[in-house]
Amino acid sequence: MKTRLGTFLYSFRETIQDLAPIILVIGFFQLIILRQPIPDIEKLLVGTLLVVIGLNFFMRGLEMALFPIGESIAHAFARKGSLFWLLAFAFALGFGTTVAEPALIAVAAEAANIAAEGGMIANSELARTDYATGLRLTVAISVGIAIMIGVIRILRGWPIHYLIIGGYLGVVIMTIFAPEEIIGIAYDSGGVTTSTVTVPLVTALGIGLASSIKGRNPMIDGFGLIAFASLTPIIFVMGYGMII
Repeated sequence: MKTRLGTFLYSFRETIQDLAPIILVIGFFQLIILRQPIPDIEKLLVGTLLVVIGLNFFMRGLEMALFPIGESIAHAFARKGSLFWLLAFAFALGFGTTVAEPALIAVAAEAANIAAEGGMIANSELARTDYATGLRLTVAISVGIAIMIGVIRILRGWPIHYLIIGGYLGVVIMTIFAPEEIIGIAYDSGGVTTSTVTVPLVTALGIGLASSIKGRNPMIDGFGLIAFASLTPIIFVMGYGMII
């Protein structure tokens, strides 16, 4: 019991240390540069405490559950030796985690509102919902395909830089032809997909898979899946904008 309590308190202290720079920056600019009192200081302190507690539990949950289960599933698929089911799992993992990504849900909803106000879609609840859903599904499908490509790369031992360079060349070319209204959303979609839900599971999959295959180095081959997950949504969302 004492060991668990000590571990929790140590983790709690580390979380506070991680958040300290953000708190200091906000406090410095608010009090020294702007010279304004901090509004609702009581709510701010309570909110900060909740953030610290939430991050602490989140990090402990990653260590105890998400990373281990991701690695164990990757080991199991590697032992099973079925490429079809491994790729099917990779796609489903990428798709499922991205659809559930809170940041993507928020960005898609905001993009739909802006598109409606700008006259690009009908200013109705149904049109906004359809636009946001289509955007989320497009990004989720692209991430699923990205994880499949990353898994194939690990299996085949392909150098990651060639794939990334080729992908960004495709991004540059599509940027030339895509509608201006969708380019910013496309680039932001590449960032919001790699957030709290997607990153831990996808990283664990890559590390577990590289650890299970003879001749693969987890440090060299296990990482890099997130790079594909950030790249393909940009291409797919620009394509989505060109179609609609």
